[in-house]
Amino acid sequence: MKTKRHGAVVGLIAAGALLLTACGSDNNAGTGGTSSAAASGTAVECGGKAKLNAEGSSAQKNAIDTFIQAYKAKCSGADLAYNPSGSGSGVKNFNAGQVDFAGSDSALSKDKGEVEAAAKRCATGPAWHLPLVFGPVALGYKLEGVKDLVLNGEVTAKIFNGTVKKWNAPEIKALNSGATLPDKDIKVVYRSDEAGTTDNFQKYLKIASKGAWTQGDGKQFKGGVGEGKEKSAGVAQAAGSVDGAITYVELSFAQDNKLSIAKIDAGQGAVELTNETVGKAIDGAKLKGEGNDLVLDLDSIYGTTASGAYPLLLATYEIVCSKGYDADTAKAIRAFLTVAATDGQAGLVDAGYAPLPKAFQDKVLAAIKAIA
Repeated sequence: MKTKRHGAVVGLIAAGALLLTACGSDNNAGTGGTSSAAASGTAVECGGKAKLNAEGSSAQKNAIDTFIQAYKAKCSGADLAYNPSGSGSGVKNFNAGQVDFAGSDSALSKDKGEVEAAAKRCATGPAWHLPLVFGPVALGYKLEGVKDLVLNGEVTAKIFNGTVKKWNAPEIKALNSGATLPDKDIKVVYRSDEAGTTDNFQKYLKIASKGAWTQGDGKQFKGGVGEGKEKSAGVAQAAGSVDGAITYVELSFAQDNKLSIAKIDAGQGAVELTNETVGKAIDGAKLKGEGNDLVLDLDSIYGTTASGAYPLLLATYEIVCSKGYDADTAKAIRAFLTVAATDGQAGLVDAGYAPLPKAFQDKVLAAIKAIA
């Protein structure tokens, strides 16, 4: 697990509504089912299945590592194995009953039959989406001599669909007055595996590009240009090794590979990816799911023109059965997710994520309690 991050993340969402209360350190709850108080005052009923299995989003891998550490500290003898195979693979294997829950950076698709397949897998109730992590997505690039770059939704779309091919193209120059931009080819790096990060990025482009992105969205990249690499680590490593490269990737991976990060101009001036700008964007998130199915409507974030809001984010979900687990599995899942939504959130800043906003934390805990 990563334990330290670049200064842009240290202190991320460090005040206000996005902070969780300080977490407790008691570690006296064993797998026999003894209760202990979590950071929010919520009781964690440990016990049930000794080792859970989950799979999915590589973007949330570092967050899951943080959650596992908190879970093992809170519930002695408990563990969880997480395979960061990508959101698409995680959803497929959850729906096939091969893992206890899935991690995904986008909601299940009704059009692709994922909602129906999940309900069939759960047998006695629908699947729920529980947003446990918000993560900024960086436009990470490597360009010798250029450390301060501004892009907007329209130009970013044109880069990732091949319309803008050179770093000194007029469209980029117009956003970077006074900057010396090289006459160098832009080398796009994209996720080749199915990824919720790709889905969120393409949804952002569709909304923020003023019609420049016509390729659609989904977990497969549809821009038609560039070089594909698997998983978040793969695209970040590839972009970091080639001068002139650009990719879309979660902030922690951009930092790990020493990529420069573009500012985004959504109409109110260039906005840097910082604690404050991410917090302003998250404040605008709305729910579109019903009841305990906490699907987020992020369109208002992607299309925001609010001053000082960084608009390119993803929400990481844990996709679980609302009903249908055996008693031991349900008990362990409730325990793990309760710890993740409380004590585990305290470690997310250092792992490169934004902790769960308090408004969503209460909703998530209510949904977790209702899992049967």
